[in-house]
Amino acid sequence: MDFDLTSRKIQSVQYQNLVDKTAKATAKVSEETSFQEQLTRLQHEVKDLSFSKHAAKRLEERHIEMNQSLMDDLRDAVSEARKKGARDVAVIGRQGIFIVNVPNNVVVTTMAEDDMKNKTLTNIDSAVFM
Repeated sequence: MDFDLTSRKIQSVQYQNLVDKTAKATAKVSEETSFQEQLTRLQHEVKDLSFSKHAAKRLEERHIEMNQSLMDDLRDAVSEARKKGARDVAVIGRQGIFIVNVPNNVVVTTMAEDDMKNKTLTNIDSAVFM
């Protein structure tokens, strides 16, 4: 009989420890921000797009004028691609095609309208139209 009482006391203590741990974990989760809140915050902290040396040279050679409107459109297109999980995206617009590495926010190269005829794009996983 002694053994049975001792066993029940151990089970009771183990159960109480489990309840305490669960309560602490629940309180901690409610104090922290949710995953969705953290994701939204990170998406808003996206740094500005940068241009590789190659892309900057292509912009100049192909007479593609970067203005604030085009930059905003490009940034929005990359943001949409990021939401879909894209890594390397071709952003296609009237001014040309911009190949962007999404995780690094870097425009890798550009193509003007004249360059688009009979060209093949490789190593991209998505395309976004501006």
